[in-house]
Amino acid sequence: MKKIFTNLTTWVLLAILAGVLLGHFAPAKAVQMEPLGKYFISVVKLFINPLIFLTITLGISGMGDLKKVGTVGGKALIYFEIVTTFALLIGIVVAHFIQPGAGVTPQTEGVDVSKFTQGAAQFSWWNFLKENSTLQVLLVSIVLGMMLSRYGGKERIVRWLNFISKYVFKALHWVMRLAPIGAFGGMAFTIGKYGLQTLLPLGKLMLTVYSTMAVFIFGVLYLILRYYRISILRYLNFIKEELLIVLGTSSSEAALPALMEKLEVMGCPKPVVGLVIPAGYSFNLDGTTIYLSMATIFLAQVYHIDLSLGQMLTIIGVLMVTSKGAAGVTGSGFVVLASTLSAVQVIPLEGLALLLGVDRFMSEARAITNFIGNGVATIFLANLEGEFDRGKMEEAFSKEVYEYEEL
Repeated sequence: MKKIFTNLTTWVLLAILAGVLLGHFAPAKAVQMEPLGKYFISVVKLFINPLIFLTITLGISGMGDLKKVGTVGGKALIYFEIVTTFALLIGIVVAHFIQPGAGVTPQTEGVDVSKFTQGAAQFSWWNFLKENSTLQVLLVSIVLGMMLSRYGGKERIVRWLNFISKYVFKALHWVMRLAPIGAFGGMAFTIGKYGLQTLLPLGKLMLTVYSTMAVFIFGVLYLILRYYRISILRYLNFIKEELLIVLGTSSSEAALPALMEKLEVMGCPKPVVGLVIPAGYSFNLDGTTIYLSMATIFLAQVYHIDLSLGQMLTIIGVLMVTSKGAAGVTGSGFVVLASTLSAVQVIPLEGLALLLGVDRFMSEARAITNFIGNGVATIFLANLEGEFDRGKMEEAFSKEVYEYEEL
């Protein structure tokens, strides 16, 4: 009984439940809880770049063969493209057969979607790279790690970096104890502002999106881990606290540093974790890809537009490119969706207004799927390189409670 109430999982679950209840019964008060979720995410985000820098720099500096850095990076990008293409095709096929948009009446008068369409017009790959600090830190860390690996007096620098890394992770553990507060604030705000009643008109779309992402996780990602004889259920159980934090805050960033640490504990080498997780955050957005493909087909069905094979192929081609930039744009899901609709030029942009009410509720599914997918990518590539420590994995999986859960 004591372990239950000293377990972070329990407190995050209770916080999410409390947020839902407050949002439903006292929406005005619940909306005021938004800063709790936003500030928690902001604090955790402070750790992301330092941890990426320390993880990659220390990992690469300790590698004997620098060619492996390029090899792992290249394999990661190929993996990202293959898996996100699967996610895209699954989303389109399921939406095509289930038809979540059938029977939905487009009532979009008086809703302003101009900020999303303007964002789509302004999007460029240069801005994506310029504004994406995660990718910038990733590149700088790789260069510094390679330079340090060739420096004769690196031991002293490495010792200091290890010292800093130790205390950065300790600070992160303390911050993670605030996760229930952040989850409560995020969930209370979502329910309070949008209300459970907003789910009813587009309930079929939401159910279809959630079901499709579940199929992707327990189908595609299951098979990827199964190839190396790793149970996806044991993996999900190992990261359950982080998944609940993502659910409560609707942000994969809120648990990204903790995921990096847990993957190392699970047996993934530091360089692979440092390279794959940051790159995956920008290029391996499985959940976002599924959502974008399904939302596009949904809007076509709402407006009774029968897409030709050529138009379907155009949608697939556009989404294969635009979805990769989703992490670098404010209001990313809607902006990328707007750019896709603009490219296809057969679905009214006004249809975006239909999704405004339920987008926040579907963001949890997107974030969780992205989060799980990046962890699976790291585990797969660590095994592919022959550097995964199964002994560490078994030890990690056998532990009931992780260190920072002991409150």
